[in-house]
Amino acid sequence: MTDWHKKLDQGAAVIKPTPRTVGDVVEDQVMLVPTARQIDDAIRDIPPGASMNVRQLRDAVARRHGAEVSCPVYTGYHLRTVAEAAAEDLRRGAPMEAVTPFWRVLDQKTPTTGKIGAAARIVEEQRRKEGLDP
Repeated sequence: MTDWHKKLDQGAAVIKPTPRTVGDVVEDQVMLVPTARQIDDAIRDIPPGASMNVRQLRDAVARRHGAEVSCPVYTGYHLRTVAEAAAEDLRRGAPMEAVTPFWRVLDQKTPTTGKIGAAARIVEEQRRKEGLDP
């Protein structure tokens, strides 16, 4: 069984030139390869009732750390880590207010949601409670 909390505190952020153009990331842009903790912190800063998509999260994290873009691959990996750690906390009895509100970034259509066991239910319930989804 994976302890997702250990993964939250692993690794160090790196800022480097983007090696090649892929999707919305253009070669030689200043790119942040974020840590899971940086993704967690950015999600915790989203106020109740507000949301952003993964692209907006990537942009916010990059700006916060002095880069032009955030690595989409690592952001995706770490978004799952954050959601799994929050789900672990909930299974251990933590109150909803104490966990990282990953539902402010994930919705039912985000591919990461389908990879996380209890996330689909949590995402649906919490987004509805916060008025993010009708």
